Amino acid sequence: MIMWSFGRSFQAPIAYRAITNRYHALVSAVFAELKAASPDGVRYLTLRLEDDTFVHIIESAAEDGSSPIPKLRAFQAFQDGIRDRCVEPPLRSGATVVGNYRMLDES
Repeated sequence: MIMWSFGRSFQAPIAYRAITNRYHALVSAVFAELKAASPDGVRYLTLRLEDDTFVHIIESAAEDGSSPIPKLRAFQAFQDGIRDRCVEPPLRSGATVVGNYRMLDES
């Protein structure tokens, strides 16, 4: 999972590669709960690469960089047992936006 933002508070990138298709349902549940709750000040995108690497981009407007996402029940279910569903465990690393054309907010 990779998380980053441009111009606002962000979380450090996290990358992992999944071993099951259950991720699609778990991630979809997070987005369904986010849409229902509609929290202000957060933007979130998830991509699935061909090798089952998941890329998550999250942006938070909170001054302290906090996000409402970890408080969601669906996200907690997603996190539960995550290491058992990974070929490569989640690893934190840095990332720098090299270029951005209308993908990330620049305000």
